[in-house]
Amino acid sequence: MEVLVVGAGAVGRWVAETVAAPVAFADTDPQRAVAAADATENARAVAVDTAASFAVVAVAVPMRAAGAAIDAHAAAAERAIVDFTGVMDEPLAAMAAAGPPGVERASFHPLFAPAHAPGRIAVTDGDGGPAVDRLRGWLADAGNELVEVPAAVHDDAMETIQGRTHAAILAFALAADDVPDALATPVYEELSRLADRVTGGTPGVYADIQSAFGGSQEVAAAADRIAAAAAGDGDAFAEVYEDAS
Repeated sequence: MEVLVVGAGAVGRWVAETVAAPVAFADTDPQRAVAAADATENARAVAVDTAASFAVVAVAVPMRAAGAAIDAHAAAAERAIVDFTGVMDEPLAAMAAAGPPGVERASFHPLFAPAHAPGRIAVTDGDGGPAVDRLRGWLADAGNELVEVPAAVHDDAMETIQGRTHAAILAFALAADDVPDALATPVYEELSRLADRVTGGTPGVYADIQSAFGGSQEVAAAADRIAAAAAGDGDAFAEVYEDAS
């Protein structure tokens, strides 16, 4: 059962390394597909417009490209089409519209960067079956914990879990000055570690998250509320503090 992995970036390579099946990489950058295939056991590169069919099509592209990639490759799926893009509602709708009749569908979201695998993976079955179950088994066998969640609940939760969280961490990193290490508090050290982790990633990934889920405006509004409370009396700040807790 060969798996077509659409997208030869970090997530696509992680998918290919996790599934216990032959893999074909397709990417808009042919050289990246070849490099991913060369670095992955039992893998090959194919043209992004290949007319071949595959048992499973796994779309692992940036969120902004998910719909177009699903439209372009859904017809190649013989048994299942799935995505690993990070958003669920829109890809599942696109798979239902573009996928061949009877083909299984599911959306997976690894709740970690590939460098930090294994971890928890959110999953929603649009229309599951044996092929999706086999994929689930491969992910579980690799040490991942699969978390069942409705697509709408997942996407709503990501507004806080990713959008607002990342915006708050980046805001801290932008606002922070250099300070002597010997004066650091535990809270500061923890935030600094989080800032290092977030800023050590890929800018485009975080831009996609902000575009899909927002977060920066809510964080800015919260900061404005804190500033206004701090300029007032102690009761005003106490109310903000209680709301935060």
